[in-house]
Amino acid sequence: MKQFFLTLAGVFAGLVLFVIVTPIALIALAAAGSSAPATSPNTVLELDLREGLTDQPPTNPFAAFGGAELSVIEVVDALDRAGDDRNVKAVLIRLPEMGMTPAAADEVRQAVRRFRASGKPVIAHSQGFLPVGAVMSSYMVGASASELWMQNTSSFQATGFAADEVFLGDAFGRYGVTADFEQRYEYKNAVNTFTESDFTPAHREAMLSWMRSIYDSALANAAADRRQTPAAMRQAIESGPHSAEQAMALKLVDKIGQVEEAEAEAKRRAGRNAQLVSVADYVSNHGLQPGSGSDAIAIVNAEGAIVTGRDAGGGFGSGSTIYSDDTAAAIYEAIENRAVKAIVIRVSSPGGSPDASEQILAAVRAAKAAGKPVVVSMGTYAASGGYWISSEASAIVAQPSTLTGSIGVFGGKFVLTEALGRFGVDLRGLSVGGEYADAFSPTGRFEGQDRAAFAASIDRTYDQFIARVATGRRLPEARVREIARGRVWTGAQARELGLVDELGGLHEAIARAKALAEIPADRSVRLIRYPTQKSPFEALSEAFGVSAEGAQALVAVGGVLASPEAQGVIARARTEQLRARGASVLADQPVR
Repeated sequence: MKQFFLTLAGVFAGLVLFVIVTPIALIALAAAGSSAPATSPNTVLELDLREGLTDQPPTNPFAAFGGAELSVIEVVDALDRAGDDRNVKAVLIRLPEMGMTPAAADEVRQAVRRFRASGKPVIAHSQGFLPVGAVMSSYMVGASASELWMQNTSSFQATGFAADEVFLGDAFGRYGVTADFEQRYEYKNAVNTFTESDFTPAHREAMLSWMRSIYDSALANAAADRRQTPAAMRQAIESGPHSAEQAMALKLVDKIGQVEEAEAEAKRRAGRNAQLVSVADYVSNHGLQPGSGSDAIAIVNAEGAIVTGRDAGGGFGSGSTIYSDDTAAAIYEAIENRAVKAIVIRVSSPGGSPDASEQILAAVRAAKAAGKPVVVSMGTYAASGGYWISSEASAIVAQPSTLTGSIGVFGGKFVLTEALGRFGVDLRGLSVGGEYADAFSPTGRFEGQDRAAFAASIDRTYDQFIARVATGRRLPEARVREIARGRVWTGAQARELGLVDELGGLHEAIARAKALAEIPADRSVRLIRYPTQKSPFEALSEAFGVSAEGAQALVAVGGVLASPEAQGVIARARTEQLRARGASVLADQPVR
């Protein structure tokens, strides 16, 4: 019977490989192997922001099947390339109804402005702005267009910026869960979700501060792009909500119409027989710009939570994680490449392991010691561990709305004995060795020497964090302690505090890297990206635990086995194999 189930498992794995993976791999290989066709004359590039954006392109070629199809980096690169592409005559933007990630909106807006500087029009269309999240960031992108259209039935409800927080303190108390944490210091608010029932004064102060910064920045940018004063823009926005007609009367939008009408207008401006091409297809056909020249700038991708170890592969999703082994190895590889004169690390991370962060920071130090400047380009956020790995860079570039800082530490555990006991579950523990061996047991709170030892470890990590920031930013430790305390800042605020050098995106970070490497601003450079994009065969190898060569052979065979005749032979062979091993097979039918 055991062998029967093992055989069935093998059959299922085979079916997954041939029925699901093989077609995907063949599609990916066809796309990878085809030469990029020239853009058709009079192309209108369509940028649909409604599906959301990741910060960076994935290294797994199948990641697009699991989530957002585009990244901020790809959008910016496509718009920059399209500005120089004589066949691309206009851009059509589909705006999301709800908020965009503020830092992503900053970077997209900057790319739109550079595209418009080439003399080509951008038409944005909205089906409404709903009061959800940072909706002003969505409006800011629309305001950067040559024309902003709105559907006639849609409502303009972008009147501010609201954020909600869930507090579990009372619920945990009611159900017998104890959240036993240490935090350094009062602004390190992640633990408040578990210990409080409302905003603490520090939590409220910090959140309102960065929310106002993001809101004010979006208002100012929208006002500048719409050629209004910030005061007039604020008055028009905050007097809402508005109907589409009212929004146009207040000069918040330019025209009212259906998206098909906006598309027709973009095509009219592009010229005769204009064709609509999605940014996703444009990126797929052309890839990211490699640049040219003898000198190179390395671009190291770092998106997600920071953890120790390396990526073992094995997935088709789009989730991102910064593995310290992989990211450090990418930096060391860039150090060893003689053509690389400077390194830009694109960081978009809420933080993670201090040990993993220190491993990556050590690689940053090694690059600087090798004479290669390191510039950090901050994306959506570079907070806590994300700032740790950035702290000693040669320069830091952040968007005005990037969330950064959070220079602090927290840690702890959940005590579950009482909660489980209410359901008749008894939780008991045993330990051998030192008194600290069971410090993190969920059976009880930190007590006595355990509490002192744990608090000391938190203090030690905090002191190390402060020391890295003081060294990297050339600030007195006392000043760092004053502005740290776990507080989150926007990029605009961080620049005023000396935690960031320049406001901008990857475009500006590359320019800063060239300057630090003493490469003339007008000299073209190659862009070498690390980690390198995996081939479809390498991705299959990691996902199914076979060699890349074996995956290639399986995909090739899969193309042959797709025929009905071959599938019938395979099904009959499997049936005979199962019968020979004692299985009861009811019918010789191929699986469909």
